[in-house]
Amino acid sequence: MQLTELEILDKIRSLTPFEAHLDDGSLMIRISEYQPYIATAVHNGHNLRQSLQTQCALTEEERYFEEDPFTGDFISSLPIVLQGEDSRYEYDLNRAPENCIYDDAWGKNVWIAPLSDAEREITLAKHQSYYRILQCLVETLELQFGLCLIYDIHSYNYQRVDTATPTFNVGTMQVNRRRWRKEIDVLLEGLNSVELPNIDVIALENDIFKGLGYQAAFIKQHFKNTLIMPIEVKKIFMNEEGGEAYPLVIEKLKESMKTVITEHAAFTITKRTKAKGLTGSDVLASNLSKEVINLDRQLYKIARGINTLSYINPTNLKQEKRRFLSKPYSYQPQFTYRQLDLDPYKFREQLYRLPVETIRDADVQKMYRKVIDQLAVRIDLLCSIGTDEFLYNSLRYYGQPDERDIANAKFILHACEYKEQQPANISAKEAIEAFKVAAAEYDIPCKVVASKQLIARAMVSGKVIKVNPNSRFTQGDLDALIHHELGVHLVTSVNAERQPLKILQLGLPGNTHTQEGLAILCEHLSGSFPLHRLKTLALRVVAVEMMVNGDSFNDCFNSLRHDYAMCDDEAFTITARAYRGGGFTKDFLYLRGLKDAIQAYKTEDLTSLFIGKTGFEFKPLLDELIERGILKTPSFMPKALSIEADIDPVMDFMLNSIR
Repeated sequence: MQLTELEILDKIRSLTPFEAHLDDGSLMIRISEYQPYIATAVHNGHNLRQSLQTQCALTEEERYFEEDPFTGDFISSLPIVLQGEDSRYEYDLNRAPENCIYDDAWGKNVWIAPLSDAEREITLAKHQSYYRILQCLVETLELQFGLCLIYDIHSYNYQRVDTATPTFNVGTMQVNRRRWRKEIDVLLEGLNSVELPNIDVIALENDIFKGLGYQAAFIKQHFKNTLIMPIEVKKIFMNEEGGEAYPLVIEKLKESMKTVITEHAAFTITKRTKAKGLTGSDVLASNLSKEVINLDRQLYKIARGINTLSYINPTNLKQEKRRFLSKPYSYQPQFTYRQLDLDPYKFREQLYRLPVETIRDADVQKMYRKVIDQLAVRIDLLCSIGTDEFLYNSLRYYGQPDERDIANAKFILHACEYKEQQPANISAKEAIEAFKVAAAEYDIPCKVVASKQLIARAMVSGKVIKVNPNSRFTQGDLDALIHHELGVHLVTSVNAERQPLKILQLGLPGNTHTQEGLAILCEHLSGSFPLHRLKTLALRVVAVEMMVNGDSFNDCFNSLRHDYAMCDDEAFTITARAYRGGGFTKDFLYLRGLKDAIQAYKTEDLTSLFIGKTGFEFKPLLDELIERGILKTPSFMPKALSIEADIDPVMDFMLNSIR
């Protein structure tokens, strides 16, 4: 959208959120929500109006060298952004009007011949327009909030400097440092905490630059309640000679600048106004951008309905189990699988054509990139079912047990049973009825059905609970499964449907690890987690480790049967779970997930993890999005988190001992 200067000023004065380019193309302004701080990137632009292009003595590469590319990207997550679109060689917004047009710069003539007065007037009008818009915006924010903050982002070339230079330089020579000392120190502290790939970060004040630019002078002259922080970023995010970008550094700078600036703004606003206890989340926009909504809908349309287990569970499991158990030392199960009913090449192509770059919030963009990458690996996994490539893709998607996982499993398997196991006298039909009663108590509409295609005794698929009709249950097993399948898997499925982002129905990276860990944690908190169940999780780790190491199906089954005294049914189930598809490593994640869920339960509020198919990695972002009002708090929570159960102290000790 293009707007005139007058239209932009009218929108600012009426506190209307908008995004637009000034009609001459010189400025991009985005106000997604009115907050008392502004981020500017006045040297981000590279444009040179057509009438000046033939008069410029410099090549595009020479101009680009002294411009500040990507500085607009660094502040893209923030709610109010002013971004210069014209090259500083046409006019420098950080210089006073009388000398904002260069005749020569950095030892080079800028123009082939002196510019005419008419050309200079056009250029100066752009400079003046920017400052009228800035002045109106600051006046409006000061009037609305009592103060305003400006984060004035620049970058600088460092390879021509012989001495060591800081990653970030905060220039404060035009700031009342006595008045704003604490705010300056907090900003420096935040910048010094930034972590960049293979780069030692240091932030200094008035080291290589002093903050003497015109924008800071303008604010100092006109506003008493506005703090401007000119921040120079060393060009460690690109090759300053050739101009090539370093995308990983840029991505990390976007994330870091979002965190540093919002936390600094929240601190300053809390300190200087009547606002209480603000966090960085409180000063970010509280609405979803249309770019996020559009991408989310497109991604869901492409990826919905891809249920990994529906393809990986063998279609002839019952027959092959019978054949194998008749010859457990010689017969190798010949599992068959459902055909993949989508075009994997088209699927990948559609994924990577999604316009993720249009998402401005750095953390949200990163989340969607990771989901897309995970889905691409998942389709590789499904394409390779029953082939030698399947194990490789399973390792890519789920990983494999590490030394700590193996040590935890062995620790658990050394424990001696100390309680007599209950008889498994509950039929599948009775279990189905128990699930229906529990669903009614949750007030969650769902179906509970028998399914012969399961390896597990029960599982959730969407809003359907499936029960293996060939299984029998103890009362403890059934209680545990209800808290596991219904209390976590079904609850998170229903919660996900009520969120504005459909990505939470598809699942974030790491959701298997997280979901299973939380589900087993709820088994324990409900008092329905006996030692033999914990040993089953440990034996799954053993089975996956044997499979990855090249042991045969028969070797694994017989090891479980004889070394760990498992019955035929249980040994076959654990082995088949690990060897299906050609080597499925997922099952080791149950024990690792439990370990991580217990640790999180001890130290954090787990609420945000139940809004859908989430991952521990994304919890800080989910917390932020809930706090911003973008995501909803979950409608349902596991009952195990609120009931007062009689927890077995021995099991409590065991679980708190795994590391």
